[in-house]
Amino acid sequence: MHSNRSVRTLVALALAALAGTALAANVTLRASHQFPGGKGDVRDDMVQMIAKEAKAANVGLDVQVYPGASLFKANQQWNAMVQGQLDISLFPLDYASGKVPVFSATLMPGLIRSQERAKRINDSQFMKDVRAEIEKQGVIVLSDAWFAGGMAAKGTCIEKPADLKGMRLRSAGPTFAAMWEAAGASIVTPPSNEVYNAFQTGVITGTDTSLGTFESTRLYEVTSCLTAPGNNALWFMYEPVLMSKASFDRLSKDQQAALIKAGKSAQAYYEGKADAVNAEAIKAFEDHKVKVTTLTDAQYDTWIDLARKTSYAKFAKDVPNGQKLIDEALAVK
Repeated sequence: MHSNRSVRTLVALALAALAGTALAANVTLRASHQFPGGKGDVRDDMVQMIAKEAKAANVGLDVQVYPGASLFKANQQWNAMVQGQLDISLFPLDYASGKVPVFSATLMPGLIRSQERAKRINDSQFMKDVRAEIEKQGVIVLSDAWFAGGMAAKGTCIEKPADLKGMRLRSAGPTFAAMWEAAGASIVTPPSNEVYNAFQTGVITGTDTSLGTFESTRLYEVTSCLTAPGNNALWFMYEPVLMSKASFDRLSKDQQAALIKAGKSAQAYYEGKADAVNAEAIKAFEDHKVKVTTLTDAQYDTWIDLARKTSYAKFAKDVPNGQKLIDEALAVK
């Protein structure tokens, strides 16, 4: 009798242990980004897609998405991932260039030039070096994504350096800031989710940012001219989906595989609709009677000459192997 009771106790303990294991296998990850949620910003779509696919993989994985900087402020997300307080973020990498100067290479005037070239650059030595630097900091890439952008201003169009004289310009990163300053602008640096208010209050009179942000933050209501990418995009920004390596390493092999697969799907989804996203943003500006212009080859070359003397020279001087990175990016045909 006693031995039967012992057996039953052992079985009960074993079942309880198994239940505990099953419970432990269910993981909820937190994903944060600064972009509007549920309003058609493709960056929110990418993160929501990863969450959906990870859940559908049926490996005990839930991803809770916090859009609109509702969990962490825009500039806090990098540190939060490095420290393992945040699991996933779609994050403009240049925002962390104050901590990791190499990251400025991912928002550099004229390095990308077109959406087609952005796809090719993903497989280059340049991006291998950038990803290696990301991983060295304790973060991994789930989805590569390059976002085309441009410049918009009140009262004028930004087409040549002389147009920036006296402008209060919001610059997304230090490499562009160096070029804009050389052209005569004074630099103000609110994050992209505060740009609308900065225009309204007169803190800025111009900005550079991605087309997705131009549209989803309704900057067509507060600007009078958009310099769109066209064939000569001066502005491209690397905004990948990233994950804390500490968070990733805690997952089971099946959970890791599900996230990697979901990340690749989100990247393919974005690449498939990048041109449509850009066209839709430009149409929103035209529909609101904002003038839309693009850079001619000659105007683009003028900016690149200025970039070489300012942004590129500063990056090569300030960042170890900076010149090598610029050369690797420009080598991609």
